[in-house]
Amino acid sequence: MIRLEIIANNSIEENLLEALKEHDAGKYYTKIPNVHGIGTSGPRMGDAIWPEENFVFVIWCEEDEARRIKTAIDKVKEKFPDEGVKLFGFTDE
Repeated sequence: MIRLEIIANNSIEENLLEALKEHDAGKYYTKIPNVHGIGTSGPRMGDAIWPEENFVFVIWCEEDEARRIKTAIDKVKEKFPDEGVKLFGFTDE
C-alpha cells in the first residue's frame, strides 16, 4: 500500500476531484480542510495578509491507482500552474 498526500489550494478542489474521477482514482480519501503553511507557491495562512488556504487529501491505495492519481494531479497542475498542488507518496514498508 502507498499513502499519498495531496496538498492543494482550496480554489482548485473541484477541478482536482473531477480529474481524479476521470482517471477512476482517489475514490476513497480523508480530507483535512483549511490547512495553513508556507510552501514553494507561497504562504497560505487564511488571514488578512495571506488569505488563501489549502486542503489535504490523504489516500491509501495500491501502486496502479497511485499512478493514475499522479496522472490526474499532473493534468490539474498543467491547467493551474500557479495554484500550488503537491503530491507526496510513502510506502508502508
